Amino acid sequence: MDLSNPKGLTSMTEHERPFGGYFEDFVPGDIFRHWPGKTITEADDHLFCMITMNHHPLHTNIFFAEHETPQKKNVVVGNLVYSLVLGMSVPDISGSAIANLEVESLKHLNPTFHGDTIYAETRILEVVESKSKPDRGVVTVETKGFNQHGQEVCYFKRKVLIWKSAFAPNRLRPYDSGSVWQ
Repeated sequence: MDLSNPKGLTSMTEHERPFGGYFEDFVPGDIFRHWPGKTITEADDHLFCMITMNHHPLHTNIFFAEHETPQKKNVVVGNLVYSLVLGMSVPDISGSAIANLEVESLKHLNPTFHGDTIYAETRILEVVESKSKPDRGVVTVETKGFNQHGQEVCYFKRKVLIWKSAFAPNRLRPYDSGSVWQ
């Protein structure tokens, strides 16, 4: 038995997980279907409301929701839905970004309730090189969030400042990766 290769492996490949794209990776019209989805629990909603100091009873008071709202049940706070959908897009879209420049529009199209599972998709609208800095460009995208019934619950359009691959900083680790598996 070869002690330097105890499992008898014949080859090894190192995989760097991409996190976000570079400017050249985006093509207008391309669609990214983000994975996984997220089921929003009552605890998620209440914690987000408390952290953001949104104490509206529509989100946190069952009695109020049952008796004084058209939905007759608690509605998840819209900024949580937006934040989740935005977050779902980060690994595919803006994980390598320099900055989010703007959100042009944000629409909540249908209510989200405790127990709903949210999924997201993003379409690339425009890719424009920076006029002042050759190492980057602006990518305009629109992102939609859907519930488990396929209803669109959230829509937003944003502009993201993204590195060109040749200029992007290296992804560093605080240790020597070369010696970890020897």
